[in-house]
Amino acid sequence: MTQELTFLLPELFLAGAAVFGLLLGSYLPRQWQWLVRALAAAACAGGLAATVANWSRAGMTVFEGTYSIDVATNAVRAVVLVSVLLVLGLAATEIRDDRREAEFVVLLLLGALGAVLLAGANDLLLLAAAYLLASVPLYALTAFAKDSSGTEASMKYYLMGALVGVTMLFGLMTLFGVARSTAYPQLSESLPSAAGGAVAVGALLLLAGPLFKAGAVPVHFWVPDVTEGSRPPVAALITTIPKVGAVVAIYRFVSAALAPTALDWGLLIAVLAALTMTLGNLAAFFQDNVRRLLAYSTISQVGYLLMAVAAAGSAPLALPGLLLYLAAYAVTNLGAFAVVCALPRAETITDYRGLLRRHRWLALSLVVCLLGLVGTPPTGVFVGKLTVFTAAFDAGFGWLVVLAIINTVASLFYYLRWIAPTTRSEPGTFDQVNRWPAVTAYIAAPVSLAIGPLAGLILTAFEGNLVLS
Repeated sequence: MTQELTFLLPELFLAGAAVFGLLLGSYLPRQWQWLVRALAAAACAGGLAATVANWSRAGMTVFEGTYSIDVATNAVRAVVLVSVLLVLGLAATEIRDDRREAEFVVLLLLGALGAVLLAGANDLLLLAAAYLLASVPLYALTAFAKDSSGTEASMKYYLMGALVGVTMLFGLMTLFGVARSTAYPQLSESLPSAAGGAVAVGALLLLAGPLFKAGAVPVHFWVPDVTEGSRPPVAALITTIPKVGAVVAIYRFVSAALAPTALDWGLLIAVLAALTMTLGNLAAFFQDNVRRLLAYSTISQVGYLLMAVAAAGSAPLALPGLLLYLAAYAVTNLGAFAVVCALPRAETITDYRGLLRRHRWLALSLVVCLLGLVGTPPTGVFVGKLTVFTAAFDAGFGWLVVLAIINTVASLFYYLRWIAPTTRSEPGTFDQVNRWPAVTAYIAAPVSLAIGPLAGLILTAFEGNLVLS
């Protein structure tokens, strides 16, 4: 048991920082609450160091095979921990000296831990527990500001999350009933000989949970309302960190437990990917509120990510491409939200008029991140998309690749609608620029660019197979 715990240092750092941060925040005066943020940052740094140190030793399961430590888990650990650091940066101005600053950081750490556990879950029971851990803290964060819009968004988020959670449990019970086990290795052995209808119903109900966390069709309705209603740092968190763990959880479940069955799960995921990317792009076309635009953008990005899931087991680039795309997307999306957090009074696209003239580097960071989300060379998202498209084509989903290319070109329209006003000469109203979110944007934008040229090295590090037992 002690040896297994040494392989779980990143998770233990997050959990320990959350517990100790809650206790510390209960006794510290308001002006010293920043120590909890410093503790969280130190925990993330320690988790990253432990992940890198044990990267080559990945390839095992712990706790009776319920949790896998492999290249996918390590990649999600790294992406989530870096994302937490970026969220701490872009939220620093808003939560600094707040009487509930420690609570914000603790809930952030718990939500991040849930995302990591989602990615490594090798058992249906652990998957359900991780779903709750990745959800409940975010319900509270959505209403953190205690305003009317945040409360309404939190209620919508909670009610749909509870419905999907119950649906997921029904799927879990169905699969357990036909397979007599909740472990993925046993499911892969028992499900092929079970009743096909029961397997299909159980798996679809179970997938509702991680699809909800990812923001994919048909459980995507909450994304724009929650993104617009919550505070910008919370919106950045919700549209990034849970998606990283959820998409990998879908990949692991489909490739490990469902692949041996006779049902064509690859085609189902491909259809969901097509619907998700198309709906997200179409809905984003005429959005004027920048947060709603980014919300629909994240939905479309999930559609592209699901292409790698559809190619699972049929293309060697599926898993490394997915992990690369997730890393690039997380940094790029958080960079765009960092600009939004830096300009709290700019809520619509037209509010960004003249940004290039008044704040050149902030405008350039926004342009880099928005063009990165499109998939413009040489950004990391471009290489991620290219790799995922190649994997989908190799898996026989040529029609999906064509649709994804059309959607990518079409998405340029609504990103340019946001970029165009920033270049105009007339001055905008940028009387308030938050420093820490701006610094976060200055960091995220170059990193988003750097991932592209370094993609070869990153793909090499992400090569490997999922571990089941």
